[in-house]
Amino acid sequence: MIPSYPLIKPKYYKSLLIDLVNFIKLPTVKPSVEKSTAHKVYDTIGLFFIKVIFSITVASFLQVIYDPKNLTSTSMAERFTPLLLLLVGGIILPLFEEITFRLSLKFNPIYFALTSGTFTYYILTKAVFKSRLSLVDETFWYRVIPAIILLMIIFLFSSTKPIKMMLQNFWQRHFKMIYYFSCISFAWLHIFNFELNLTNLLWLPILTLPQLFSATIAGYTRIAFGFQYPLLIHMSTNILFLSLTFLPLD
Repeated sequence: MIPSYPLIKPKYYKSLLIDLVNFIKLPTVKPSVEKSTAHKVYDTIGLFFIKVIFSITVASFLQVIYDPKNLTSTSMAERFTPLLLLLVGGIILPLFEEITFRLSLKFNPIYFALTSGTFTYYILTKAVFKSRLSLVDETFWYRVIPAIILLMIIFLFSSTKPIKMMLQNFWQRHFKMIYYFSCISFAWLHIFNFELNLTNLLWLPILTLPQLFSATIAGYTRIAFGFQYPLLIHMSTNILFLSLTFLPLD
């Protein structure tokens, strides 16, 4: 039963945080409680507000003590018009990242294949070719083709009955490890948004704290509600913060 006007009640947010913390402490591959669609929508909006407040708080703190230049944001702002920036940064990249880090939290051969392919593209782009996910340059096909090939191979192998059963059992037994890995990898790979120097690497856990918190929420909503809910939170957050960059500073 959803309380009347839950989004204006502090107790509602306290309940959301308790559910989130309990899941983080003991993540399970199946939600503990089945909720109605309306309840999922309210909880998603509530978690979105919590995420935004946390992100603003941490960002404000970092601006005071250490605020390195975000190379990815700068690059995108230089390459795209405001409308295209909202499309790429607010819709396409969140979809890409949710497929990469959250889709296969629930095992399915096609989910696992898609995640493997996009993760390969992510690593090749960021770590190997030192490029940008949204940049179509001379390295683009060297990043895309291996990712597509791996995607197809993994789908074919993981769809065979013995391997599919083995992977399903692995997900059941080791979901806690899989969830934590998805959160940490999502957060720490964002270090590539900054210049890779010793100072930034030492600040890695703090610089990527907003992404780590976002990943815990996204993983929780992926399991408890479904894939579309963390995707909506991710898109809404990016669109909000990108829109704020268009405001005049004077």
